[in-house]
Amino acid sequence: MKFEVVHLLKSEIREPILIEGLPGIGNVGKIAMDFLIENIKAKKVIEIYSNYFPHSVFINEKNLIDVPCISIYHANLNKQDYLFLTGDVQPVDEPSCYEFCELIVDLFKKYNGKEIITLGGIGLQKIPKKPKVYITGTNKALIKTFPHANDKIFSVVGPILGVTGVLLGVAQRNKLSAVSLLAQTFAHPAYLGIKGAKETLHILNEKYEFKMNLNKLTEEIDEMEKELLMRTKSIQEATEKTSGPNYFG
Repeated sequence: MKFEVVHLLKSEIREPILIEGLPGIGNVGKIAMDFLIENIKAKKVIEIYSNYFPHSVFINEKNLIDVPCISIYHANLNKQDYLFLTGDVQPVDEPSCYEFCELIVDLFKKYNGKEIITLGGIGLQKIPKKPKVYITGTNKALIKTFPHANDKIFSVVGPILGVTGVLLGVAQRNKLSAVSLLAQTFAHPAYLGIKGAKETLHILNEKYEFKMNLNKLTEEIDEMEKELLMRTKSIQEATEKTSGPNYFG
């Protein structure tokens, strides 16, 4: 088995916009995607299983196991179809990442998809007080339509790793429009990039008129930040003593 694609619901999906948010630096994309799916009440339509995913299982709230999978959710807002790609894992290596992204693009093309947006983080050596969100993509015309995202990204980051980056490359090879929104976050595996996810959500909310209740999200995010602050202070202090490259994806 390379990939097993399970269709859960039959939905009329036409010319969708695909937004991807998977685990990465600070889990910025994953956090933003979870808030987005919950707030607009998107429905899960596809599950993808693969032996290219990590060789592990997760323990759920019922104290039973879940096999790793990546899911696609669907919603129709303002007469526009959206697909949301999310999950708790990414493919384990470079070949499987490319094959997975080619699978997603092939599926996207069957629906005559419009554009692809990937979400990720840019890792810094300090916790940013107000994270900036940078943008890059396959064409300048689409990039310019995203409000408040900084397109002066050259030399700010290096290559964009994982599905967040490779999906852009596969889209470009298939002559599809695609962009990536990359929010600054703290480059430590134990840190959650909640502020970066919040800034990313603001941009998506304004661009696509999702009408998300960001005040409610702000309250939830502020509560999570308070709990995390004490934990991350010691992490930051330890990290500041060493230097290293920026991370992103």
